Amino acid sequence: RMEGYGYYTLPTGAEYRGSLWDGMFHGKGELMLPAGDSYRALWDRGVATQGKYAFADGLEYDEEKWRYCDGYDRRFYTEICSGFKPPGIPQLTNLDPPKIIPEDCYDCGDGFYDPKTRVVVDYKHNFLRNADDDEHEWILRTCRKAWDKTAEQKPKP
Repeated sequence: RMEGYGYYTLPTGAEYRGSLWDGMFHGKGELMLPAGDSYRALWDRGVATQGKYAFADGLEYDEEKWRYCDGYDRRFYTEICSGFKPPGIPQLTNLDPPKIIPEDCYDCGDGFYDPKTRVVVDYKHNFLRNADDDEHEWILRTCRKAWDKTAEQKPKP
């Protein structure tokens, strides 16, 4: 079994870098996800005992002081860091410009969702997961669609 410090790539494309013991994550280590997010943690026999989750854009999740897109402040993290765009130019996602969504698909935050196949792929079109009924309904109800029209800034005459 794996022991010591090493790298381990999971079938999902996520990669673990850190200490291993008896084939398990054990000690300090970081789990890096295909979309660029990461989770640094102290592991005990494969279970994270304490850790920090960071999104690909650098935003760290903090359960007690979470102020990102909550009910009181609906700005994206990039808007918090860089400010708002001028009136009339919407920012539809945290990424600006937003990803171009494949035809008949949805942007569900960590990748694209095809409701016909019920498969979520990352932004490089690598398989992430099959959506269950709850996720399918949530994506159809709340996520940005490929056929949504976006408002573009038109030059003034």
